[in-house]
Amino acid sequence: MINLPVVLQTILKDLQTIGAKPVVVGGCVRDTLLGIECKDYDIEIFLVDSLELIEKTLSKHGSVKLVGKSFGVLILSVDGYDFDFALARTEKKIGNSHQDFEVTTNGNLSFTEASLRRDFTINAIGYDYFEDKILDPHNGIQDLENKTLKHIKDETFVEDSLRVYRAIQFSARFGFSLDNKTFELCKKIVDSDELKYLANERVYEEFKKLFLKSKKPSIGFELMKNLGVLKYFPELEVLVACEQDEEYHPEGDVWIHTLMTIDELSRIVKEQKIEDEYRILYLFYGILCHDLGKPFCTEKTDEGRVTSHKHEALGIEPTISFLSRLTNEKKFIDIVCTLVKNHLAPFQLYLAESSLKAVKRLSLKVNIEDLCIVCLADCLGRDIKDKEKCPKATSWLLEKAKELNIQNEALKPFVQGRDLIALGLKPSKEFKEILDFAFDLQIDENMDKENILLSLRDKYNL
Repeated sequence: MINLPVVLQTILKDLQTIGAKPVVVGGCVRDTLLGIECKDYDIEIFLVDSLELIEKTLSKHGSVKLVGKSFGVLILSVDGYDFDFALARTEKKIGNSHQDFEVTTNGNLSFTEASLRRDFTINAIGYDYFEDKILDPHNGIQDLENKTLKHIKDETFVEDSLRVYRAIQFSARFGFSLDNKTFELCKKIVDSDELKYLANERVYEEFKKLFLKSKKPSIGFELMKNLGVLKYFPELEVLVACEQDEEYHPEGDVWIHTLMTIDELSRIVKEQKIEDEYRILYLFYGILCHDLGKPFCTEKTDEGRVTSHKHEALGIEPTISFLSRLTNEKKFIDIVCTLVKNHLAPFQLYLAESSLKAVKRLSLKVNIEDLCIVCLADCLGRDIKDKEKCPKATSWLLEKAKELNIQNEALKPFVQGRDLIALGLKPSKEFKEILDFAFDLQIDENMDKENILLSLRDKYNL
């Protein structure tokens, strides 16, 4: 019923020889039943309590990594697959941190008893390889068929507040509706302020899955709004009911527009077959944050029009504030900020029929190809009738950048410090002024290196 990798079948047979009863469980079973390719497998081990014995058996197949002896989890990576082996266990919350759980391993637990610690019914389906039998104590298969996300047990579900974010990303990934009782339980967790104890990196990982694995990430963000999670992200919360001009945004407020843009970006990423996860993530955060400045500058004119002048520059501060709650990686935050600050540039340059000089200078501020993707998602993520104009601006800019080979990198200066030294100059504070002048000649006058050096000799009497 479940096709397992040959190497895993061999490992399961080896585990059986030491008296263990291994059961494949969790996301790999769920995804296989949904027809989704799986590379990560979780195996729960029953009838044996010796982690050392299991580790010795697994080590025949590769290097084994122990993840916290108290948790009883071993990781083995073989042939491009990641296998997590865990002793059957129960968990009890004893504090606010995600590490504050009392874990008790017990090989004599039944599969049903061990499954009670899991979050949702669709994640508690097991597969007994030796009996070729599906184990489904909580009717998870029925919930898969009904496209419903349902928790298993009230008392255990509320013990880990991260499950609110897991509910959000699973709903978006699979297009499932949240069961009414599960919704109320999630809302109770949110209202109790338990989410504030979550480590940033754990929340970031759930956002990551939401972006990387969802066709419509908007489902997750709308659920965040309905559950009240946006109170933890005030930069997003103020987008709700922030007015926009009907001519350019007939779809409604900034929140609605933002949700439409992240869905467009999801489509574009798949259409362009972008596979670099790091790049995909900063593109998603770039489009998610692109209008965070609007609440600070949105005004209504006497004629009844709505304007948001300079919202792209005003969006930098809330973008940094928002991202700092999720990650400490400065480089990542900087990349997102460049996309936010320049997201209007492709249309501005296109409409002004700007020269190559402007394109060159833009390359010094932002990756132009990435910017075009964000700009395209921004333009398509609205209910305007003339959407055919959207790719015109981005295609025009991208073609100009490709002519100069600067679509993915900043324009490189012809003249550098070593060239000034070769002219007889000694390093000094003037170097920057001279190099800037040389670069201006390269950009504005389209001079080659030889002529730039001649100009420097004349100007500085070299």
